[in-house]
Amino acid sequence: MPTNPSAPAPRDTGRHSPVLAAEVRDALDRHRPVVALESTIISHGLPRPRNLAVARELEELVRAAGAVPATIAVLDGRAHVGLTAAQLERVAEDPAMRKLGHRDLAPALALGASGATTVSATAFLAARAGLEVFATGGLGGVHREWTDTQDESADLRLLARTGITVVCAGVKSILDVPATLQRLETLGVGVLGYGTAEFPGFYLSSSGEPVDWTAGTPREVVEVMRARAALGGPPAALIVANPVPEAEQLDPVVHDRVLAQALDACREHGVVGQAVTPFLLAYLTRETGGASLEANLAAVRGNVRLAGLIASAAAR
Repeated sequence: MPTNPSAPAPRDTGRHSPVLAAEVRDALDRHRPVVALESTIISHGLPRPRNLAVARELEELVRAAGAVPATIAVLDGRAHVGLTAAQLERVAEDPAMRKLGHRDLAPALALGASGATTVSATAFLAARAGLEVFATGGLGGVHREWTDTQDESADLRLLARTGITVVCAGVKSILDVPATLQRLETLGVGVLGYGTAEFPGFYLSSSGEPVDWTAGTPREVVEVMRARAALGGPPAALIVANPVPEAEQLDPVVHDRVLAQALDACREHGVVGQAVTPFLLAYLTRETGGASLEANLAAVRGNVRLAGLIASAAAR
């Protein structure tokens, strides 16, 4: 698997340099495909003990697609790209595991902390290690009522300067999707719909918003990746927006009703800042009887499978 041409060259910073698992390092040395996976879905996104079972399942889905999984986390002040079985269990079972965005990496490394990585931290560490493909559920984005709160996910700005391909089911539907798409355009982040002309809606197959470009095969995605690399210019991510299958999406009527209730509850309880997203997601999970969580997992599984196929096509 070729080294990511947009990634900054790793510097020898001793214990602050990412630790590559032996399997990941060997795969990179042999130009074999590798797929980065975030770890917050394990530590903060799912109840125990299901979180560990899902973490293992996602890694196996990457392997089934012919690639090597590289789940990313920070343990005792060291960033790890690829986890051992024991490390994966620790991320899943340790209640003290922190949630680390890109801005949290430096203090976490310097102070010897442990934490699971969000989209921004995972994308940064993956690109720095030379990985080309990263799979996740849904991206962060511009929050609703942005004109009042100025609340925007750190994912967007980080992806605007990180050359990595991110396979996702769009952005979380609790966000302002049209505003997020406009922001991605402004930041120069490429967006490809995978087999769809409409941007996915995370829990839903479609957000109702169009995409400008569509790819129908992993090879076509790789051709876009290679064209971007050949053109040069400022590094930026390529988002491959892969919709959850309609048969596995959350009922759109239920989604809209419960989301409206969740937004009202958020305002009523004065929830602001970083607490908004987990509050809304937890509300949807509870009030849909877990159906939103199942749709989320269906999307993640599909994204991980597709990421493995893209990484494998890139390695060929």
